[in-house]
Amino acid sequence: MIRVIVGDDHVILRKGLVSILRESKDVSCVAEGGNAAEIMRAVRDTPADALVLDVSLPGKSGIDVLKQVKKEMPRLPVLMLSSHPEDQYALRSIRAGAAGYLTKNSAPQELLAALRQIASGRRYITPELAESLAQFVENPTEGPAHEVLSDREFQTLKLIGAGHSLTEIAERLCLSVKTVSVYRGRLLEKMKLKNNAELTRYALENHLVEDD
Repeated sequence: MIRVIVGDDHVILRKGLVSILRESKDVSCVAEGGNAAEIMRAVRDTPADALVLDVSLPGKSGIDVLKQVKKEMPRLPVLMLSSHPEDQYALRSIRAGAAGYLTKNSAPQELLAALRQIASGRRYITPELAESLAQFVENPTEGPAHEVLSDREFQTLKLIGAGHSLTEIAERLCLSVKTVSVYRGRLLEKMKLKNNAELTRYALENHLVEDD
């Protein structure tokens, strides 16, 4: 039996994932969590063969949690699950140590197949992600401008693009306004942009903004 921990802050979605796993003959949910603290507690306290982890979590992002998991439990394979398209977070997830990445519109059977694969020690990579990885390896400096951003800077870009103020971003990311302002300054410099208007236009043109 493949023992899986599920980490997702949306209760209905999390319970749906748990239900899918429990209906399988060879995969079972052994613990679940809705935020970084709960997920890390489950990882530390519950023997498991894989972790399903949402990219978007309240406060500490899924990728931040992924990095912490890989630091404490380097042998635990992590499948990142997200509502975001692959071109936004998949490469970041793989570079941070994820064993695979799936979007939430994937079929239940694909989720189970991915879990079986990563639990066996292999990666689960879709053809589209494999192509993106190959392009990144061949031309690491020729990707979109936002690829050079850190995870926090990328989150800040997306939230500015969605029309949020620095105060709102700070509250959402559980950071100080001063820290968010530093991230904004860094991403403006890295992307060679001048102001929020240019950041917003870039985010919209590159489809980095979605409904909350």
